[in-house]
Amino acid sequence: MTPKPAGPPDGGWGWVVAASTFAVNGLSYGLLRCLGLALPDFAEHFERSAQDTAWVSALALAVQQAASPVGSALSTRWGARPVVMIGGVLTSLGFFFSAFAQSLLHLYLGLGLLAGSGWALVFAPALGTLSRYFSRRRVLAVGLALTGNGASSLVLAPALQLLLDTFGWRGALLLLGAVTLHLTPCGALLRPLALIGDPPAPPRSPLAALGLGLFKRRAFSIFALGTALIGGGYFVPYVHLAPHALDRGLGGYGAALVVAVAAVGDACARLVSGWLADQGWVPLPRLLAVFGALTGLGLLAVGLVPAVESEEGWGGPLLAVAGAYGLSAGSYAPLVFGVLPGLVGIGGVVQATGLVMMLMSLGGLLGPPLSGFLRDETGNFSASFLVCGSFILFGSFIYMGLPRALPSCRPASRPSTPPPERGELLPVPQVVLLSPGGLDSTRDTTC
Repeated sequence: MTPKPAGPPDGGWGWVVAASTFAVNGLSYGLLRCLGLALPDFAEHFERSAQDTAWVSALALAVQQAASPVGSALSTRWGARPVVMIGGVLTSLGFFFSAFAQSLLHLYLGLGLLAGSGWALVFAPALGTLSRYFSRRRVLAVGLALTGNGASSLVLAPALQLLLDTFGWRGALLLLGAVTLHLTPCGALLRPLALIGDPPAPPRSPLAALGLGLFKRRAFSIFALGTALIGGGYFVPYVHLAPHALDRGLGGYGAALVVAVAAVGDACARLVSGWLADQGWVPLPRLLAVFGALTGLGLLAVGLVPAVESEEGWGGPLLAVAGAYGLSAGSYAPLVFGVLPGLVGIGGVVQATGLVMMLMSLGGLLGPPLSGFLRDETGNFSASFLVCGSFILFGSFIYMGLPRALPSCRPASRPSTPPPERGELLPVPQVVLLSPGGLDSTRDTTC
């Protein structure tokens, strides 16, 4: 038998896994972010309201995240490779069948249920596998993989608008079905990695495979609550940023440019945030709270932007605040997943990723329809972005209950060796090894 390595290899094949996760993220969240460009076409064709069509993206997002623990459990039992490959086939079939939809219900089933289920099987297993390959450079690797969201949005936003103008929404969905089929070879690159600290055998019971026991940890419960609240507003721009730009007076390609600018800021910030977090200058929970709050403020600014004078206007203020939102949201994203190994240990990171995605789905299911409802009631998306930005600010406040989220009274020296990946501590400069008595037996001086 091949002996288990002492720790994550921190490179090697891990960079191939990072590239695979980059593509998986781009073909899931990146594509979902651009799908809002097709919502006006759905509304016009089926003669339905913005609230009704918003459920297409909302259901896809909610199913993708709510079923993520299932993808994590299947990955824990049978490995990430076959699970992600099957998920790629399901996602492609969802787009293919939706191209022949005769009612909005068919889009709910095709894009919302089928494609969403496929996305649920690809994202959490791929990202969890990537976290197992890195230790010192984990947040940077996660940030690099998560730039697939912004990079694909930069390409897909104008490409999807061109497809809609050229082939209509049916032809566009057919072509997107072919594109999403590339998730299958991405899954084939996820080579399994056995590490010390892994359970001796895969969990047999469904509850154990889902990792529900992680909620017994106070820090993980606080993190899960804050993340669920942030999910109520974080995904609204994925669905309604482009329609909001259209409401502000921009044309179709102007709206696509707004999405692209937000995507560029998002992608660049993920790399910088990952590098910054790996330096250990600021504790990860503190960075998480700060960048979460900035994301909420960015959404408030997007909602307050005035309309342009004419459709030929380039929408400078909206482009500026969309870029600021993209920078803050991109800085937040890698920290959410980078902090998990320190909270639950390397052996539970795949399960924790799925659970966090499920909790965010509660907000993801609420946010876009609420945004569409407020748009129907008020005539624009300003109130939508203001309300959803408030959700994010409140969730960031909850993060302040995490260990080391608040400044300590005295500075601690930087550890000379990486902390053990057992989940008893967070990977931040101020490290306290816990005694067998648990958290209560070890006191950390705080202000």
